[in-house]
Amino acid sequence: MMRALFLYLSQQPAWQQRLVGFRPTRRLVRRFIAGETLEEAIAAIRQLQQAGAKASLDMLGENVRSEQEARVAQQAYVQSLQMIHAYGLDSNISIKPTHLGLDIDRALCYDLVESLVERAHALHNMVEIDMESSAYTDATLDLVHRLRDRFERVGVAIQAYLYRSERDVRRLIERGIKVRLVKGAYKEPPSVAFPRKKEVDRNYVHLMKILLDSGQYHAIATHDARIIEEAMAYTRAIGRDPRSFEFQMLYGVRRDLQQRLIREGWILRIYVPYGTHWYPYFMRRLAERPANVLFVLRHLFH
Repeated sequence: MMRALFLYLSQQPAWQQRLVGFRPTRRLVRRFIAGETLEEAIAAIRQLQQAGAKASLDMLGENVRSEQEARVAQQAYVQSLQMIHAYGLDSNISIKPTHLGLDIDRALCYDLVESLVERAHALHNMVEIDMESSAYTDATLDLVHRLRDRFERVGVAIQAYLYRSERDVRRLIERGIKVRLVKGAYKEPPSVAFPRKKEVDRNYVHLMKILLDSGQYHAIATHDARIIEEAMAYTRAIGRDPRSFEFQMLYGVRRDLQQRLIREGWILRIYVPYGTHWYPYFMRRLAERPANVLFVLRHLFH
């Protein structure tokens, strides 16, 4: 109930302005977002690498409304690939198709993403494609499979809360495409997604085991300590090399758990977002933690 109220309020223009200008909100933002500039994000990645973690760099933005905006975003990603290479960082990039024109024209989006993947290959890097709401699932997977016809260094996020995800995961495994398994952070109707957390968790573990059984290199992206323990136990049970897949976590979330994974020798990649268009991403992260929702609402109503 509290989460639904918060999500509703966060979508109202007047509340958006209030939240963006709210000082405690800005403090929380810096917990989840590495900075507003590429230079700040690169500095954060260098610190993570010194601590033993890999990274996935994401420039915040989605649902652009013009071809010019899409091309500007693409050039910013090219710059990020170049800086990652120049600093010798162990970081790929993560992109959202709607940030690169998917809402405008699918052909435009494909051309822009294809160019990015081609550039990443030239720099011995890769592109991971984020999954947005279920309205974009088919278009995103079509994009990924078309790219796989030409390139190996491309991956995609799959959301465990969607009923369809097992079918999608098995198809991606057949193509040898890296999967980043997430629970899912968008509000979806019960017609397409499991409505209860217990069901999402159960499906996540089921899909996780399918990925680990495949023997391919995939990413288990979660902050759920119980599921992480289950992944570790299953890895040992099937005799998989613990460094033949990776855990992924979000920047600023469960730092204690991040340090533990690194300390115990597991591969950990941190999703590092940056940029000025932080509002939608921040709202999704905030809504995942009831304590943060209560903190912001309490101060806003006062």
